[in-house]
Amino acid sequence: MTYSPVMAQPQAIPLPSATAGPWRLYYERHERAIALSAFVAGFVFDVATLPSVDSWLAIAQQSLYILVIAAILVHMLLEQAADAPPAAAAAGWYRRYRSVVVHFLFGSLLNIYTIYYFKSSSLLASFSFMAVLVLLLAANESRRFKALGLAFKFALLALCVLSFFAHVVPVFVGAIGPLVFVSSVLVGSLPLAAAGWWTGRGSPARAALARTQIHVPLGIVLAGFLAFYALKLIPPVPLSMPFIGIYHGVERGARDYRLTHERPAWRFWENGDQAFVAQPGDRVYVYLRISSPARFAEQVLLRWSWKNDAGKWTAQDTIPVNIVGGRAEGFRGYGVKSNYRPGAWRVQVETTDGREIGRIHFRLTQAPPAPRVFVSEIQ
Repeated sequence: MTYSPVMAQPQAIPLPSATAGPWRLYYERHERAIALSAFVAGFVFDVATLPSVDSWLAIAQQSLYILVIAAILVHMLLEQAADAPPAAAAAGWYRRYRSVVVHFLFGSLLNIYTIYYFKSSSLLASFSFMAVLVLLLAANESRRFKALGLAFKFALLALCVLSFFAHVVPVFVGAIGPLVFVSSVLVGSLPLAAAGWWTGRGSPARAALARTQIHVPLGIVLAGFLAFYALKLIPPVPLSMPFIGIYHGVERGARDYRLTHERPAWRFWENGDQAFVAQPGDRVYVYLRISSPARFAEQVLLRWSWKNDAGKWTAQDTIPVNIVGGRAEGFRGYGVKSNYRPGAWRVQVETTDGREIGRIHFRLTQAPPAPRVFVSEIQ
């Protein structure tokens, strides 16, 4: 038996019966608002509960969410081809609430990846990614994208699957870089490609639906991922930098670091001496902590830049620092600079292929020798 493609038709919403319960009546009248609320609830849920990037619990949670979404969307696709009539017992409840479940799980997954990307990038890259995320949230609820039906939902699923593999594979490999990233997203595209093949097997009509609703969105998202990576707009997950500061002195002890600064207490929002007053013989230290999974070994670069009189940043020095994962508090290290001039300075922490993990700005002024009081803190 063959099937011809069946276009998704708008379904009439039945009027609530007089015997329907109050919750069902409320849901039928506010289905769109409830779906959007479920999407946002997924975000809020994971803000409070998200573990570290290499947590087995987090990896298992994401895997389960992706599998549930994929199962529901594939079933909806088969329904379009009239291949999967709903089971009599559970059809009513399942068909009524499956969109809410999908919205909630999408919200949770996108929240997870937003947090990971936010932690692994400078503010500029983070806000750029969050702007894209807000557009996706708005598009998911707009009428134009709703008219696209399952194709847009499969595109969102492809985004989540590729994001999952893009951070999980480096955790297991213990390294990052172009080869690891490209391998990650190519491997990540295989499950959805296989799902499309399985859905369309044995029927030209279903094969056509799978191609337009699964394979084409997957290809578009995959091309977008590779393009964003080439433009260095995708942060270097799973690395993140929870702390960076400017100091007059950094001394490494047996188990911790002693940091010396003269920052007044009222400048509590700064890390160390971001208003650096240099006397003759002073050196400028940048201290940082970088979080990475266990058994992770990589190198980062500290790029020092100075703003010239024309207001342009000019490169001064690049200092490599080797990092090794495994500490809950993150790898600790520092760089030091002896040759400097007054003005605005910037230190960028980047991967070897130029992906920024974080940065710090400070202003340096020079002063003649004078008594001063330093404050020490332990990290």
